Amino acid sequence: MVTRALPGECPLEKPNAASLPRRTALRFLLGTVVGSVAALMYPVLRYLVPPPESGMSASEALAGRIDELRPNSGKTFRFGSRPALLVRLASGEYRSTSAVCTHLGCTVQYRPETSQIWCACHNGCYDLNGKNVSGPPPRALDTYEVNVRGQEIYVIRKQAA
Repeated sequence: MVTRALPGECPLEKPNAASLPRRTALRFLLGTVVGSVAALMYPVLRYLVPPPESGMSASEALAGRIDELRPNSGKTFRFGSRPALLVRLASGEYRSTSAVCTHLGCTVQYRPETSQIWCACHNGCYDLNGKNVSGPPPRALDTYEVNVRGQEIYVIRKQAA
């Protein structure tokens, strides 16, 4: 005797409401893959494409106040997006140079005992006019013009002639 299963009782039949159509499943899978690739590529592209340097366009910066520097001392300050060095000589005169060593880009500092600008990375030395005296630096530091206005000291990037 052969019995037949009633419709809806067959274990091989699946209800249509619970199943996903094949096209919908493929769209979901494709969206997930594209989203994952985009999420992985975004940091790589941000690393490879540098941001625009808007800070370098600054031609003038406030370096400090007169009462901040004693004679024969120096101070590093921000000039646009890079550091700069302000030095007050024993005579009271101010000088300013870039604080980025021309050898490998380390930050330089003023050494009052030798009256020189010194790079700690490879022992490079510059005089107070920014000219390289010893060590591996290939060229002089960029120099800036210093203006005192009232109690504030401003540094101005020299215009190319």
